[in-house]
Amino acid sequence: MKTITRAVRLDALLAGALSVGAPVALGVALGSQALAADVGVAMVTLEGTPIEQPGPFGWLVSTGEPTTLSDYVALIEAAGEESGVDAVLIRVKDAALSTSQIEELGRAIAQVRDAGKGVHVFAENYGTQEILLGSLADSAIIQSGGAVSFPGLYMEEMYLADTFAWLGIEPDFVQVGDYKGASEMFMNSKPSEAWDKNISQLLDSMYANLREIVVEGRGLSESELDAAMQELWWADAEKAIELGVIDSAIDLPNIEEHLGELLGGEVAWVEDFGPDFGGGSADLLANPFAMMRMLTEKPDHRPKRDTIAIVHIEGAIVDGDGSSGGMFGGQTSGSRTIRNALEDVLKEDKIGGVIVRINSPGGSAIASEIIWQGLQRVGEQKPVWISVGNMAASGGYYIAVGGEKIYVNESSIVGSIGVVGGKLAMGGLFDKAHINVKSRARGPRASLMSSVEPWTERERALIRERMVETYEQFTGHVEEGREGIDLDKTAEGRLFTGDKAIELKMADAIGSLDTAIEDLAAELGWDRYDVMHYPGPKSFEEMIDEALGGFVQAPGLSAQGRPSFVLRELGAAARQLLGDHAWSAISGQVEALGQLRTEPVVLTMPRALIVR
Repeated sequence: MKTITRAVRLDALLAGALSVGAPVALGVALGSQALAADVGVAMVTLEGTPIEQPGPFGWLVSTGEPTTLSDYVALIEAAGEESGVDAVLIRVKDAALSTSQIEELGRAIAQVRDAGKGVHVFAENYGTQEILLGSLADSAIIQSGGAVSFPGLYMEEMYLADTFAWLGIEPDFVQVGDYKGASEMFMNSKPSEAWDKNISQLLDSMYANLREIVVEGRGLSESELDAAMQELWWADAEKAIELGVIDSAIDLPNIEEHLGELLGGEVAWVEDFGPDFGGGSADLLANPFAMMRMLTEKPDHRPKRDTIAIVHIEGAIVDGDGSSGGMFGGQTSGSRTIRNALEDVLKEDKIGGVIVRINSPGGSAIASEIIWQGLQRVGEQKPVWISVGNMAASGGYYIAVGGEKIYVNESSIVGSIGVVGGKLAMGGLFDKAHINVKSRARGPRASLMSSVEPWTERERALIRERMVETYEQFTGHVEEGREGIDLDKTAEGRLFTGDKAIELKMADAIGSLDTAIEDLAAELGWDRYDVMHYPGPKSFEEMIDEALGGFVQAPGLSAQGRPSFVLRELGAAARQLLGDHAWSAISGQVEALGQLRTEPVVLTMPRALIVR
């Protein structure tokens, strides 16, 4: 049996662990407890955007509620194991879930259903995410008067070559890998034949996986689904029920009566179930002495018994320290931060194995290599497995091949084995704006990253030479870590969904983070164990330093390389404009391409994929 340690409070947070990780989910009671009920129902509410790992300051401000995707999975599984629970109601409140996250939740739902218990989904409106989740349950219930939208997958790509020419900016990029595509947005007016083929097959795979969930879950034929989608670009609840995508429409206050009819009994809401996710700052605020300790001590993040460590690679991969809020507010994983976490894991005898959870489009080639080396170092003493969430592309996949075994979801995006490098030469823009720039350089290559002039042919050749070296190093690691892989079919920047990656020997098994944890525990021969997340929680001093580090600096980056207040606000504005789902898709890519400020060669997948 696993327990999970998210973070540890200073005043002796119980030697046992707390939870595995997942979105904001909460078991709540609706209505009064029935006195003579014969059907127990547990309700789990999913609201907002799921996060992958506990926040670094969660031990200071935790509300005691689950916070990560794995927490949510654990909560659903616990409801299925609770003897007094006969069914689970999942209430979805404006949750932004990716398809791969829904696939992980679906495995927990399947576990509950396999135990002979019903699972029902309720949402005020049904978009693609809610329809997928409802297709994995026994019934999908919509608020009466709600709307249903299931138009398919849509994505947009911007090509800026003509815009740059008009502005007087000359993009100068080189890529190794015909299918890489990361530079095409800057260099081309339309997609190249290779990139068009690459992204089209990826979208085909994503769409096929989405359809398979609905076809199997709703019992529809392919032709019936096609007919339904013709009308469900926007429809009312009654039409969606008629087309077989939703089961029923009810007013939320009548949910108890509705479930009673479905389950054949009077409903009793089960309030206390699932893991104890721990307390937070509430008791500390009532105790001034505990508060003083909180201000001066570091959180205790040491394993107490047999433990599996989860090391998170989240967002863009950068040199040095990572941040929970990157240049524009996106999370980054720094090589120094991850290596320190791996060293913490290595020195703990009670940690028997490591799972590296990757959600990254890549970034710095140097940082990716440093982290890969860290996995090799840990792997000499402890098993290192990989779990891919939404994406392990480019530098993310570079790191992934450092593990012994790779788990993916069907819709995880993996691959992009290739290298890109370049800069934007803005001399023409400066001329149009009547900005006079006088360049001065000392040294044979001092002007290589000049913002005024593009590279000379010799300079471009030098960049390509370095990129080819990085590409050969990348493919060498892939061949070493993935026995039998055919680089002619998988390299040069190609992208694949997880199910295709299995066929191509790029990954080993379909499974969630929870699946990987359980399989690794079985290999270690453990029945009872803790799960702890790394990098660990930060101290109060670190929290203040990170929160204020950019606010008191001039616009741009702070002295420590952290985002300034201005850039944070720009990121926040972009999130509001695009929405959580779209922003989570592009922020990592923005951060990854930001590495070109300091190094000319990066490992990053093409521009972010915004799929609606």
